[in-house]
Amino acid sequence: MSIEAISNRNLDEVLPLIRKYQEFYKIESIDNEKNRIFFSQFGEGSSLGCLFGYRTEGRMAGFATVYFSYASSIISKVAIMNDLFTLDEFRKQGIGESLINHCAKYAKSQGAVRLQWVTAPSNLTAQALYKKVGAMQSTWEFFSYNSPA
Repeated sequence: MSIEAISNRNLDEVLPLIRKYQEFYKIESIDNEKNRIFFSQFGEGSSLGCLFGYRTEGRMAGFATVYFSYASSIISKVAIMNDLFTLDEFRKQGIGESLINHCAKYAKSQGAVRLQWVTAPSNLTAQALYKKVGAMQSTWEFFSYNSPA
């Protein structure tokens, strides 16, 4: 069992998990080539962030992606864990918790003062995990604005 930074040498092992993650969130138009291009930006050593894979039993069982941003209210660099996913057959084995802890350590090592993320209100299993690792639910409301076509 190990957590490794994903690069072009092992990206193909994580892409099927990324697709399953997108299917879980009911993304309508999943494009494998767009996924490859997008996630290759977060390879080992990227200033944008990092894609991590959790390997067990000789295969990738989960992944997490960390991006960096800045919060002007606290004048600090922050890390956003935008993706966290574990294959069904590997759930309830501590993989998600290990990935969160790894991402938090990575974020701190890169100068981020916090690791933050969002999840669907209906994803109660994930919310229980987040509480277990000591994460606090934000009091802020989250909004998004999709650019008009």
